[in-house]
Amino acid sequence: MREHRYRTTTVWTGNLGSGTADYRSYGRDHAVRVVGKPDILGSSDPAFRGDPTRHNPEDLFVASLSACHMLWYLHLAAVSGIVVAAYEDEAEGVMEEGPEGGRFTGVTLRPHVRIVAGDPEKAGALHEQAHRYCFVANSVNCPVRCEPTIESQQGVEG
Repeated sequence: MREHRYRTTTVWTGNLGSGTADYRSYGRDHAVRVVGKPDILGSSDPAFRGDPTRHNPEDLFVASLSACHMLWYLHLAAVSGIVVAAYEDEAEGVMEEGPEGGRFTGVTLRPHVRIVAGDPEKAGALHEQAHRYCFVANSVNCPVRCEPTIESQQGVEG
């Protein structure tokens, strides 16, 4: 078994002058840094006094699940004779907030895939396999559902 390590640095940039003197005295802005890559400017969700123009951890959680599934799907399509010309996923996560904090109760991936060669039925079935292989989905404790749509345009280059 191989082990992979991922290092990030998260830097709080929201000190408005008085630190965390009280709940309203500080910004939720931060930067996520990975050596050699552009910073991701983050904040908390606007419901929690965050900047709505920045990504929040919940956005990034759903995006991570969506991107991991997509990357596995594209790999499986390539080695299975399915030629994908376009892939777009409108993923949605649901988080419930309670007295002890919040937790995601589920994420639904809704990939729309356009193929130009290969069996459309097989193309649809590859989503189940991609889900089983997705590193991120295998690491979370909420259900991740996939509701794919396959559009077949045989013989059309995309």
